[in-house]
Amino acid sequence: MAFLGLGVMGGPMAGHLAKAGHDVTVYNRTASKGDQWVGEHGGRSAPTPAAAAAGSEFVMMCVGNDDDVRAVALGPDGALAGMAPGSVLVDHTTASADVARELAAACAAKGVGFVDAPVSGGQAGAVNGALTIMCGCDDEAVFARVRDAVAPYARACALLGSAGAGQLTKMVNQICIAGLVQGLSEGVNFAQKAGLDVDAVVAVIGKGAAQSWQMDNRASTMAKGEFEFGFAVEWMRKDLGICLAEADRNGARLPVTALVDQFYAQVLARGGRRWDTSSLVHLLQND
Repeated sequence: MAFLGLGVMGGPMAGHLAKAGHDVTVYNRTASKGDQWVGEHGGRSAPTPAAAAAGSEFVMMCVGNDDDVRAVALGPDGALAGMAPGSVLVDHTTASADVARELAAACAAKGVGFVDAPVSGGQAGAVNGALTIMCGCDDEAVFARVRDAVAPYARACALLGSAGAGQLTKMVNQICIAGLVQGLSEGVNFAQKAGLDVDAVVAVIGKGAAQSWQMDNRASTMAKGEFEFGFAVEWMRKDLGICLAEADRNGARLPVTALVDQFYAQVLARGGRRWDTSSLVHLLQND
């Protein structure tokens, strides 16, 4: 196996493959990070994506954005240049549906399988091997192979449709989270203004219809103004930009998502580039 991209998500994901007994070759743009990963997990670090992919049945990729995906997969030294017919490229990057379809076509022309497979669960999910993986693939047999391959870091893995469907599903995921975190931010701030104990309030309403993962895991830290962890605001803005661009194409109305995206822009302006997405509450607590 090969894993391309060893960031806060990719590094732990590749580590789970190694722990499961797979022989893993890694590539990272910053070579020292690849060497560090090998020092912790074994395997090999390659100088290019093509070199990492050579001889691998599965090549997993988790990079930054559409341009990174194209560079790592399709460039002169990209993964596809080193892959043999019958192998499979799995893209865990959160990217556009267009780039997923572009990769699917390029892979098909070479006899390589392709699955767009963005993930949800954040850094904690990657570290704990408990990610939800949303997949798009044009061949159910290829997906079945990938489902088994990614099992070491997946809590759930589902096929949602043809190439691009995984990315579209991830967009739905981010749209839902955006509105939910804003609502939770307003609730937390309201409770504080009303003189209530946020933790006590959440302990009660968290057993009813208001319950959510965000409430369970973020309400307490939001109340304390703690944001130095989790899913970074700059990443969420990238994801919401993808959602809004797709909505322009398919005609979906996203008024709340567009508004929350602008709120995140304000968080960025306050220096919250790497704050957790729950930092929306900062705009209410410090207006």
